[in-house]
Amino acid sequence: MAIRVSVEEAEIAAAVLLERFPSGLEERHAGDGVELAVYTDGAGEAELRGVFPDASSGAVEAGWEDRWKEFHQPVRAGGLWIGPPWIEPPPDEEAVVVDPGRAFGTGAHPTTRACIEALSRLDRGSVLDAGCGSGVASVAAARLGFAPVLAVDSDEVAVAVAAETARRNDVAIDVRQADVLRDELPRVDVVVANIELAVVERLLDRVSAAVAVTSGYFVAHAPRSAGWTPVDRIEIAGWAADVLVAPH
Repeated sequence: MAIRVSVEEAEIAAAVLLERFPSGLEERHAGDGVELAVYTDGAGEAELRGVFPDASSGAVEAGWEDRWKEFHQPVRAGGLWIGPPWIEPPPDEEAVVVDPGRAFGTGAHPTTRACIEALSRLDRGSVLDAGCGSGVASVAAARLGFAPVLAVDSDEVAVAVAAETARRNDVAIDVRQADVLRDELPRVDVVVANIELAVVERLLDRVSAAVAVTSGYFVAHAPRSAGWTPVDRIEIAGWAADVLVAPH
């Protein structure tokens, strides 16, 4: 089954789907929006239509229960191998292993890859991953040599998954539940925000950081916040990540 939503609604819709279908989902670029798809049975179809009445469905061949795994293939970003736990990483590469389960962020999405690529180009220092989801960007930052790394998310499931991702990869990350638009945030060298554009802009107005890596939007868009200066941009498959330096 699949639903189509706007880019601005994609993160919220993905969270709703993952709460009901924790085995994972597929995400595809669809025109000026995003298509999110899950494999399920008749009971799951009825549940999904209760939340998304306009969802479309189609028959699939036997073995659909495991077919979602085929969608989750390893990618590389910032010199790191990023992939699911059922695929063995190459022994000669730094790896980030992330289970595409209950929280948004597998590492394969263009915005995540662009953020990690942008991080790899920066001087190392402390990092705040604002809206960490599965914690893939936080783990990647730790793998790249950033420290300390703080990962925050307002969703308790995301916090639990990010902590598990850190344990799975044996990296030291401080994971906390927090609202990035309301709670006090520490001063850091780099803040990473791969979230909705409107939230990115509000975050930039209140965060204390020297550099910001932002994403979660198409290439036609960019964050606007007084004083922040864009110095780099990475574009992948129609999505963008920007590097901005703080006002002095």
